[in-house]
Amino acid sequence: MTTATTPIDQLSAEFAQGGPTATLAKAAEILKQQRKYHELFEVLKMQLRHRLSLPITGGEVADDLSEATRNALEEGLVDACRQVGTLLLEQGSVREGWMYLRPVGDKKLAQSLLEKIEADEENSEDLIEVCLHEGIDLGRGFELVLDSYGTCSAITTYDQSVARRPAEEQVPAARKLLERVHRDLVASVKTDIARQEGAQPKESTLAGLLADRDWLMQEGTYHLDTTHLASTVRIARVFNDRADVEKALDLTAYGLRLAEQFQYQGDEPFPATYPHHKLFFSALLGRDIDAALQHFREKAELLDVQYNGTVAIDVYVDLLRRLGRPGEALREAIRMSPAAGQPAGLSLSLLQLASEAGDFESLMHYCRERGDLLGYTAALVRSAK
Repeated sequence: MTTATTPIDQLSAEFAQGGPTATLAKAAEILKQQRKYHELFEVLKMQLRHRLSLPITGGEVADDLSEATRNALEEGLVDACRQVGTLLLEQGSVREGWMYLRPVGDKKLAQSLLEKIEADEENSEDLIEVCLHEGIDLGRGFELVLDSYGTCSAITTYDQSVARRPAEEQVPAARKLLERVHRDLVASVKTDIARQEGAQPKESTLAGLLADRDWLMQEGTYHLDTTHLASTVRIARVFNDRADVEKALDLTAYGLRLAEQFQYQGDEPFPATYPHHKLFFSALLGRDIDAALQHFREKAELLDVQYNGTVAIDVYVDLLRRLGRPGEALREAIRMSPAAGQPAGLSLSLLQLASEAGDFESLMHYCRERGDLLGYTAALVRSAK
């Protein structure tokens, strides 16, 4: 008996013994062995259509399919995408693998596969694109930007891409920046102290290193790009974790000691970058809460939303919420909500605040007064739950 030696011969033999079903299975097996994953995807689609008694080429699929058949076809195509996308990522093909996994919508699967791919000069751009810009692993993607392009480019990337996402999604990327800047600044200050004192300092925080060493900051001295420091402090407002907030507060301890020319003006309601961020971070840590609330309440009340938008109200309301006062946050958000015709909306929705406060009556009353049918409906339905 002649042995089938080529893939074509194997397919012919398989067809003679098992027909179309066996032939398609053999073709999938061969293509998987050859790592021809794009062709494998086409065969998997053929298998699916054959199993559903449909013509094996997509162009021949009728439009009048039953709902059950159409659902089975869609589910099968998603599964084929999952299979091929997984195989491609397992071999390190980042962009191609993601092309197939994107319609699957399984970010956890994509992230777990991407974690196994070591970054190098050839794939770093693809990893940045998928991890960062596609939102699969913001922390890793942003760290790759830091490693590949430096802090300045990373901050620009953050402001252009990451900052548009909800605050909780920004945290992994912001943490990479905070850790890098804080680590580098501490190391630089320690090196300066060791050079001038002849021994490595024992302190591990910037506040500790600066204490009783006024000479460190004389004559406009700085130990890290001051614009990077200011940007990192600004970005650190997304943090709730105590360790992150303490590290951000430590950066303000250094920033406050910088010379006047490096005391950059910030955006409202943080016009004095380091003093006002110190207030904010301290409050999150349970310190000087009254002073912080007074400052941000005054900003929220005094700044004209026509020119400044609602950012000051956002910050004040969000601070109240993060301090464990959702009911007060809801009342203040309603009280300060812009009048009709003015810039609208809080970044933190009133519905979310009402849910956290367990107070839907206040929100429904507010919506009734404004004639807000949609808001009233949402509050009414959520109150039932």
